[in-house]
Amino acid sequence: MARKADPERQEARRQEVVAAAMQCFAEKGIHATSTAEICKAAGMSAGNLFYYFPSKDAIVQAIAEYDRRDMTMTFEEAKAHADAIDGIMFILDASLTQSGDPIFARLSLEIATEATRNPAVAAMFVGHEVLMIEAFCALLERGVGQGTVDPDLDFEKAALWLIAIAEGAIGHVVLGRPFDPRTHHDILARLVKRFLAP
Repeated sequence: MARKADPERQEARRQEVVAAAMQCFAEKGIHATSTAEICKAAGMSAGNLFYYFPSKDAIVQAIAEYDRRDMTMTFEEAKAHADAIDGIMFILDASLTQSGDPIFARLSLEIATEATRNPAVAAMFVGHEVLMIEAFCALLERGVGQGTVDPDLDFEKAALWLIAIAEGAIGHVVLGRPFDPRTHHDILARLVKRFLAP
């Protein structure tokens, strides 16, 4: 009798493949990385790899999907903050913490580049941005009621600028600038409060 598949074990193996691929992609780039290199990094055969992911594109999409899950959890935690500005800073701090990791920063730029030529990745990329805009707009609207956000602001444009700040930090890390975004909470909080203030 064939042994039943263990969903938890399968998911754990999928995550191992994704973690190995992320390391490879960050070091060599998505297109320069071969499936053989991912197999070696993950410690599995090509047959096993293709059991979990039918192609390298599928791995890239899985990375984007795991990122979306993490983002959704971050947004839910941010919305739980009573103070709207604290919620906004929670999202930005989470982003800056990730951006401070050179591997994450390089991988983010790789996936952004991949989105320009892969429609499936582009669709997920746009979906991520929509989630961020919605989360920021909800907090901005709450901030108006709390008197900490200018009611005349265009919330969507303000949200896009908050996203641009977070994404700009990634570029600085990748370029090797003497810049660790994880140490910039206080100055960023001052900028955000003044930018949003009535």
